[in-house]
Formats: sequence, C-alpha cells, structure tokens
Amino acid sequence: MPRLHFFRDDNELFVHVLRGGRTLIGRSDRCDIALPSDAISRTHCIVDSRSDGHWLVDRSRHGTPVDGQTARETLLADGATLTIGPWTARFVETHDDTLRAPTATLPLVNLAHEEMLEARDQGFVATRAQIVFDEGPRTGEQLPLERTKTSLGGGDSAVFLDDHLPSRAAWVRVVRGRPMVEPGQAATYLAGVRVREVTPVLEGEPVRIGDHVLRIEPITVEEQGRELEGFGEMVGRSTPMRKLFGVLHRMAAHDAPVLLTGESGTGKELAARGLHEAGPRAEAPFVALNCAAVQENLFESELFGHVKGAFTGADRQADGAFQRADGGTLFLDEIGEMRLDLQAKLLRALESGEVRRVGGREPTYPDVRVVAATNRHLPEMCRKGTFRQDLYYRLEVLTVRLPPLRERRDDIPAIARTLLARNHPGARISDDALDALVQYDWPGNIRELRNVLTRAYVMSGAVIGRGDLTFNPWAFEGDKKSSALPDPTHFEDDEREAVRNALRDAGGNRTAAARALGIPRSSLLYRMKRLKIVYPS
Repeated sequence: MPRLHFFRDDNELFVHVLRGGRTLIGRSDRCDIALPSDAISRTHCIVDSRSDGHWLVDRSRHGTPVDGQTARETLLADGATLTIGPWTARFVETHDDTLRAPTATLPLVNLAHEEMLEARDQGFVATRAQIVFDEGPRTGEQLPLERTKTSLGGGDSAVFLDDHLPSRAAWVRVVRGRPMVEPGQAATYLAGVRVREVTPVLEGEPVRIGDHVLRIEPITVEEQGRELEGFGEMVGRSTPMRKLFGVLHRMAAHDAPVLLTGESGTGKELAARGLHEAGPRAEAPFVALNCAAVQENLFESELFGHVKGAFTGADRQADGAFQRADGGTLFLDEIGEMRLDLQAKLLRALESGEVRRVGGREPTYPDVRVVAATNRHLPEMCRKGTFRQDLYYRLEVLTVRLPPLRERRDDIPAIARTLLARNHPGARISDDALDALVQYDWPGNIRELRNVLTRAYVMSGAVIGRGDLTFNPWAFEGDKKSSALPDPTHFEDDEREAVRNALRDAGGNRTAAARALGIPRSSLLYRMKRLKIVYPS
C-alpha cells in the first residue's frame, strides 16, 4: 500500500495512504492533502498513480525537488524524499497492515443463488427461486431455495421427499435467480422429458421425481439491509448510515455494476474500495480511473489500452484500465465527465465483455466489475443529451447515494476520531472542538474534515482544542458540481417515461426493450411492476 510519510524538522507528523488516481497536495482545502504554509502553492504538486508507477508532477512556482533534483515530472522510487515548502515527505511502497483500519463488515456470504434487481440506500430487491409442490405428500408446500445447489430425494438429501427415493435423486441449481435441474440417482422428468444433463427450468414447467411433481418459481424479495457500524474504512453510527453499510455489504457479493452518487468528498472511492475488498474479487486488482483528470485525446487509451504505433508516442503496447483490472474491480470516478463517444464504447464493453485496444483488431475479454461514481445529476444530463440514457440505466441498477456530512452530523465525532487514529496516532480532540466540528456545514465534506484535523494537529500538537480549528468555507463555494444531489428515487416520472418509450420502440418485446435500456430482462419486469406500467396500456 503506497503512502507518504510527512516530516518537519525530522519529526514524523502523519502518514497519508495513496489510494490510486491523483493525489493533490497544496495549501488549498480542495487538495487531498492540505498543508498550512505560505511557502506552498494552492496546488503545489500532484502524485499521479499510473500503470508504470507513481509520478510526482510539480505545479508550484518554486519547484518540488525529489531527492534534491527538480523536474516537472519524476517517477518516484521507494524511499524517495520530496521537499514541499518547509515540509519533507518520504514515498514508501512497501506494505504495512497497521495502516488499515479494521473493517466492520461481516464475512462474505455466498449469494450466487440470487440476482439483485435493484438496490437503494436503505434496502434492496432480489429475485430468488422457490419450490412449489403440486403432487405428492408435500402438496401445497413452498420451499425457498437459499443455496446454489440443493439435493432432493430420500435419505440425507437437503430436501427430503420420501424413503422410496435414493439419496440425492435429483439436484436443483440456482444461479443468479435462474433455476436448473440436474439428474441424480433417480429418473427425473421436466415437462414430460427425462432430464439427461443440467437443464434450465422455465416458469410453470412441471418437474417429476417419483411420485412428486413440483415447480420452481421465481420470487421477488424486498429486504432492508442489515445494520452495520462500518463498511471497509467508512464509519458511522447514525441509523441511515448503518443501513447503508448493510446494503453495501450485500452489494459486494454481486458482480452487477454499481453507481455511487454524492457530493465531492463524501467518500465515494472508500465505498468503491469497500465493495472490492468485501467481495469475492478482493485478492484481484482494484484500478481507479478519474474520468475528469485524463486528457481527452488519451482517454480511450487509458480505458482500453493501445497497440504499438496506434498514435504518436505509442512506442509499445500498453494495457488500459480494463486490462489492469482483470479479475478485479474498475472504479470509474466522475463518470459524468466522460465523452459521449466513449460512453458508447464503455456500454458496449459492459454488454459484451469485449475490449479492443486503440489501433488493435483482436478483442480481449477482461473479467471486470465496474463501480462508477459521480457528483453530477445524471438523469438531468440524460435529458440534455450529454449522458447516454442506456448507459445510465445499465449502471444505476445498484445505486447508492452517499449523504453529505451536514445530513449526518451525529457521525462527525466518530469520523473525526477515526481519522485522527488512522492518520495521527496519539492525537486527542477535546469535546468543545468536537462540538465545533458538528456545528460546521462542511461544504467539502469528509475531505475537508480530514484537512481541518491535519492542519490543527500540525499547528497545535497532540491535543486539539476548539481554538486550534481553522475553517475555510469559501474554498468550496461556487463548485456547482458539489451541490447537493437529488435522491434518484425522486425521478420515477423520468424512469417511467424511459421504460414506456423502450417498450414502444421495441413493439412490446420486453427482451428487446431491456436490451435498449442496457439492463437485464428481470430488472425490466421488476421496474414495470414497481412503476405500475402495463403495456399496451
């Protein structure tokens, strides 16, 4: 886990973990690391995580020497020393588990038997399967299936039918809510035809095993997320956040794309990392790409890679974010800044799994879960034609809004103490200082809170009092992208119109309408039910 250790006069003051993407260092509260000194520019330098390592990009008037040498860009080696005004920082690449806060998430539960249709801040909707018995001793019973593979028959079968059948007479598999029958130790018939291999079961088709006839029907389940006190490195004690952490934990077990919305500084990247680390892809790469920070002419290459000679300066083949994230998670931050033509290519990659390097002909098929984040109002952008509606619906099946700090003031003391423990071990904060933090509106959210605490610790020492806190509210004013975002659930009228238009254009064909919207057919059927859409009306 790469990090920067900050010193002044040979005294180590704090450690900052580099999370990928760009880390801004300077005097401004807009920076990821805000250092209090008039000798430091508002944005003094940038540490940029690239495919070949971490680069120091100088943005100051006086230079940012690395090991005594000044250059516009410098590839940082392990142990490199940065001079940032009166500060010294040492770049360290080696792993250090002590910097990771213990997560409050639970062990991952195998949820491959369900398909999550929709997730919101307080709960989720999933489709599962259940057995309905139509003939035999268990006639009328309904049995939910909660495992990916369930045995039926006599003996020690998971679902006992009768003693005349052998153990594991047949098997039922459920993958993402879709049931299948697998032959076992007894003859099994599906719609009157003997099952010889794993066979999908359609809704209403009878399955006969001995004297038993059953159906495997889909069921829709709406549940509240289990309340948790944290998720990944996020903490919170308020009821809405505890429920939100529970929903995020459930979402981590699935592969569907996720859309994180919220103001700047609310912790969207921490949520994305939590989804990665709490899920089955935790041992694979987590790759972050800030869509607002990449030059437009290089964006396609950054996303999909390029072949040698694809453009001027392409002297070798290079992987893009998709290839680097193979097997893991690709985090696309500020996705609302992506050009329309790239949105179309991203949608195609999500739908087909096919990725082509710039200038290349051969496709690659990286196995990637996409988590996107934005502080923009994407439904409004869809109306204006600046964001593709089909891509939006592809991403927003699992949607979470991270609330600003002013909406969760009860969490501020816990967050402040966690930040101090993580970044400034040994530091303490007084009750009156905590009260001042709670009363402030935090236009820069958690990023601003972290900077205020760092500034107070550096200037005052180990004990932070109310008088040590300095706020800079104007640093975040005028940032329209950081204004409060409406809750996506308030836009049902837009959603209803989009679904109706897709059905109309597809002539009522639900499969084609779902494809046009970029969502699974099961999600379309659920939305029609939720939005009370009957087609034709």
